[in-house]
Amino acid sequence: MTRQRIRCALYTRKSSEEGLDQSFNSLDAQREACDAYVRSQSGEGWTTLPSRYDDGGYSGGTMERPALQRLLSDIASGRIDVVVVYKIDRLTRSLPDFARMVELFDRHAVSFVSVTQAFNTTNSMGRLTLNVLLSFAQFEREVTGERIRDKIAASKAKGMWMGGMVPLGYDLPRDGSRALAVNPGEAETVRTIFRTYLELGSVHALERWLGEHGYTTKRVALRDGRIRGGQPFRRGALFHLLRNPVYVGKITHKDKVHDGLHDPILDQALFDAVQDGLAGKVRRGKAKRDPISSQMPLTGLIFDATGERMSPTFAVGRHGKRYRYYVSTSLQKGQRAPEDGLIRRVPALLLEQTIHDRLNKIDGLHSADPFTCLMRIEVHKHRIVLTLPANLRPAVFATLAAAEHVEAHPTDPRALCLSLPFDLPDRSAAAIIRTARRPGPTPDPVLIRALRRAHAMVQTDRTGLPWLEASPTSPHQRRLVRLAFLAPELQAAILSGRQPEDLSLSKLLGAEFPISWAEQMTRFGQVET
Repeated sequence: MTRQRIRCALYTRKSSEEGLDQSFNSLDAQREACDAYVRSQSGEGWTTLPSRYDDGGYSGGTMERPALQRLLSDIASGRIDVVVVYKIDRLTRSLPDFARMVELFDRHAVSFVSVTQAFNTTNSMGRLTLNVLLSFAQFEREVTGERIRDKIAASKAKGMWMGGMVPLGYDLPRDGSRALAVNPGEAETVRTIFRTYLELGSVHALERWLGEHGYTTKRVALRDGRIRGGQPFRRGALFHLLRNPVYVGKITHKDKVHDGLHDPILDQALFDAVQDGLAGKVRRGKAKRDPISSQMPLTGLIFDATGERMSPTFAVGRHGKRYRYYVSTSLQKGQRAPEDGLIRRVPALLLEQTIHDRLNKIDGLHSADPFTCLMRIEVHKHRIVLTLPANLRPAVFATLAAAEHVEAHPTDPRALCLSLPFDLPDRSAAAIIRTARRPGPTPDPVLIRALRRAHAMVQTDRTGLPWLEASPTSPHQRRLVRLAFLAPELQAAILSGRQPEDLSLSKLLGAEFPISWAEQMTRFGQVET
């Protein structure tokens, strides 16, 4: 009688890639042992499938392994009868993952065999024993993770570099050390960034200045030959760089800062001055934002007809009065609104008053803050749609006006939609806020600060001739000192706020700076009278 052929798939795994380039590695050893076991059961019809299921360099704590996914797919397709592994933890070290695998095995009548641990999942006792062993395997994985985290924390406490993205200004440790190596060229870039921030006083201005002068992020060559970085600086990267204590010789671990083994790039005084500037901006920003955001009760609830969120903003009138608005996200990002007639900017007071008056008509909502029942607000061309809890349906119907209508929410049975007529005044219907420039001069604090710094580097002798008090220490300072020799008309215009509209610090610090005052007036523009 011919025995039934039992198809056996051999699965092997190794956590690290170390040693996989050898002619006979750990995966080969596991497969050889599994194949020998299958051959010992050849009398029962067991035979090894030719497909190899090898995962080299993958952790047993995750299911995202190419060979494992291919194995599970072949099981679901009915191509495998028995899965053979060298040890249970080669298949997985996670008890929940193993439970899901066993469920898949049972569904497709697939058995599971461990060569060095004689288990078979076709009976309840085998599954119980496997679960106990896997619990210990998961415990071992978690303890190993704790040991690694403790080792990293202890090493960082001693100032060692323990991996990660190498910051601009440094290279990887050399000669087996754990101290970052200073990259001289990049270190000068870091110093320029910190000094320029102090001169400009703004990360926005710093971002523009770095872009205009061709500065880019750190270029890193990856193992596969690709290049990462080398892109213009963005605000997020600049904030991270300006706050990174690694530049004063520190190593951070979570919320702790330790003395590092590497050499600092910046002196502590320069770093502290930048931190004070950043902290001051945050305090001033909060002082400006908090009163406005507290006056915008519909924040986070309101959307335009296309489903785009509308965020709070304001405009300042000629007499300093603030006008509040809810504006679509795309407009806030500077994108131009399409000519589709939809409302993407709405006066906050008009909208809030309309919704407030309508909600106060509903029984049970007469309170100081009826907005708490709102789930969503959509602003359409001639109406607004309020999403409310479904339990308010009787009270809403009782106060329904002729131009209003109520319908069930299309996807949420716990909600209803109340549609109200809503038309904007003619001036707002075009969704345009015109914030005209205030009459009179507008001093530019960036230009004035730069002009003062330039004059601080220049003194005059008894004959009235200028001379440098100290040699500029950076390329930026060498460009900045030229502002002290700017045409008197332009200097007076900058101090009084009558400078040309397109005159910026980057334009003044450009490569071409005419010596002749007449040429300067021609190049940099005419002064307002």
